Amino acid sequence: MTLLIISPDYASHLYPLATLGAAWQQAGERVVVASGPATADIVAAFGFERENLQLGRGSNPGTIRVEAQPAGEDDALRGFFDATRRGMVDTLRFQAEARSSDLLWNPVEIARNVQALVRRVQPDHVIVDHLAFSARLGLMTAGVHHADVVLGHPSALPVFGEVYGYPPDWSDVFRPGVTELAGLRVLCESVRDSFTAQWNAALAELNPGAVPSTDAFQETGDVLLLNYPEELHSAERTALLPEHVFLGSAVRSEAPDSDVEAWLAASEEPIVYVSFGSFLSVRGDVLERVAAALTGLGVRVALATGATEPATLGPIPDSWLVRGFLPQVRLLDHAVLAVSHGGNNSVTEAMTAGVPLLVLPFSTDQFAGAAALDRAGFAETLDPNTATSAQIRAAAVRLLALAGAPRDRLERLGQSLSHGTGPRRAREALTAASVVC
Repeated sequence: MTLLIISPDYASHLYPLATLGAAWQQAGERVVVASGPATADIVAAFGFERENLQLGRGSNPGTIRVEAQPAGEDDALRGFFDATRRGMVDTLRFQAEARSSDLLWNPVEIARNVQALVRRVQPDHVIVDHLAFSARLGLMTAGVHHADVVLGHPSALPVFGEVYGYPPDWSDVFRPGVTELAGLRVLCESVRDSFTAQWNAALAELNPGAVPSTDAFQETGDVLLLNYPEELHSAERTALLPEHVFLGSAVRSEAPDSDVEAWLAASEEPIVYVSFGSFLSVRGDVLERVAAALTGLGVRVALATGATEPATLGPIPDSWLVRGFLPQVRLLDHAVLAVSHGGNNSVTEAMTAGVPLLVLPFSTDQFAGAAALDRAGFAETLDPNTATSAQIRAAAVRLLALAGAPRDRLERLGQSLSHGTGPRRAREALTAASVVC
């Protein structure tokens, strides 16, 4: 049997999608990944076959750099980073206004490329990133049975009463004004309508007899997979979702790193892991406040600086491990606390390791994800633009002392997500759907 995985050319998307493929690989089956050239090394590291497929203008091999992006995408990234400095609503407005070029790029051409890819590969199962709308159009209009995976908080798939891009929930530390929120809601509704019109235009060109969508952001594949722990999602919202499977997490294996292993073995002091992922590591101003907050706490820190130069972060203790990129899964296995922007990989991997989170969210579904973690008692959320080093330090101290019922529930959640649960659930769901079809 053959599994085809279709992913944007972004490491943060490809890692969990490729990890799902491990279940097919372990069964001795063929796995083919279709993505762009920036992530080719990741595909090779998993030992999968690769087909070239460019789903958008941008790319990110693991740490995004503005200067490495094509003309136009570089300015868009600068605009996004500037918006994160102004706050939650400005960031969500910026992302909403860029939605069509981000998510529905050259839809007819890409859809036809995907259809040609399917004819070449002849897959038995297909997994595609939920946000790869153009690729999903190609699969849908060609009648290719497929699963789409929501790689983030499930609010990336809006349910009744929600509109894509307007978070259904956020932590109390964010206090946007009523007028601001009303304007954001109106903008998101307008973007939904224009995006759906573009979807329907491409749909009609690809399959003139197809029924138009009323909300393209609510369209799903034949099988809906949510790469998120069901335990963190409200039962009320779960009841509004279409038929689905919660995968829990898709935690990748990492190649051993001798320097990291030596650092782990050098001391028994508790470890705090810090990373703002492949995009938001550019916010060195926030990383600097985090570093100052953790200094002198009696912990060793593993700090992934990404696009930020370590020299800009001020004095760093000699005992810390500071690099542009670090093996996150391995370090979370040894950490007692993680400081993160609340991206999906950071959240699911920390929960699998049973590690509480100090979350400083910047964009998209990070706000809803942080609120869910707060409610569960597994995290504290701070506003990255206003939190002082003293506030970050105080939150870290509280989380380092996490005990009682929240600690017990977090440990139980970690146990339920471990041992390849996500990939196994994905394969079972696709295999069962194939039998039904």
